[in-house]
Order: sequence, then structure tokens, then C-alpha cells
Amino acid sequence: MRSVSIEPLTRDSFAPFGYFADMLNPSGERIGDGPVQFFRDMLPLHLANYPSFSVCRVAARPFIIDTTEMHSRTAEATLSLDADTLIHVGPATPPDIIPLERFRVFLIPKGTLVAIFPGVWHHAAFLYDDSMSAANVIGILPERAYANDSVVIDLPEDSRLKIEMDRGVPTKYSDPA
Repeated sequence: MRSVSIEPLTRDSFAPFGYFADMLNPSGERIGDGPVQFFRDMLPLHLANYPSFSVCRVAARPFIIDTTEMHSRTAEATLSLDADTLIHVGPATPPDIIPLERFRVFLIPKGTLVAIFPGVWHHAAFLYDDSMSAANVIGILPERAYANDSVVIDLPEDSRLKIEMDRGVPTKYSDPA
């Protein structure tokens, strides 16, 4: 089984797949200096139609990428509410080409909103700390995209990827906002 190492999240490393914003420590343009500060437009998300917010509760499971998916016509965003998570991504391709050799795994600090471009391969997050029972991850997609714009592939056993666990990956990125 081929292995994939965990990478820290940086603007440059994640740029081929999407973009992200630290929602717990906002910076950048804001309105207001007093007790109310509004950090505007931190992460635009280009959806095919009306957004729908869902929760994906992920429990500890083996660090094996055995399923992947993509959406051809829309972006997707995820926000882990209560734990650092791992996500895999692969470059956008036609739905019948799965570029497993180019898949990457990123550590997503909790509170980081991640937007994934249309066509990028991905799937449900993994708990970085597998001693936790579960994490709640908000998913933002156009309503019913899971039913009308999803290609979900269960990988054959000989194509699955093992995530090489490294607890030394920084859980906060150092990129400027």
C-alpha cells in the first residue's frame, strides 16, 4: 500500500486545490475597531446555486484513504468545529481519471474554513488526534449536490493509500492572512 505524508497547510501548498481562512483568529480587512469587529469577505465560495449547510461527524478510523469523491460543477467548503483534522485532495481531473499518485494530505487546524475547487478529489476528514471520539465538520455545498453532482469512488484495496501519521506537523499555519 502506498503511503502519503501529512503536510502543513500553507497558501502555496494548498493553492492547486483551493484556499482557506482561519475563522478563529481573523485578520485582514475589517469594519469597526471597538467591541464589534466585522472581518468581511474572508473566504468567497463560488457555488452552483443556493448554499446548504450540513454536518459530517467523523469518528476515529484507520488512516487509510479508501474513498474519494469530486463535484464537477461546484466548489465545496468545510469547517472543523472542534478538532484538528486531516483531508486528502487530488488535482481536478475528469471523473473517470483518479490521480492517486498525486493525492496529498493536509492537516487542517480546527476553526479553519477550507474551500475546495470544483473537480478536486477529496472526501470526509480524518481525526488528527484519533484518541478523540469524534469531530463535527460543517460542509457547505449547493443544496443536494451530494445527490446530483457527486462522483464517489470506493477504491479497490490495492489502490488505497495509507496516511503516514506524524504528530510533529504544525497545527497552525504561519502564512500571512
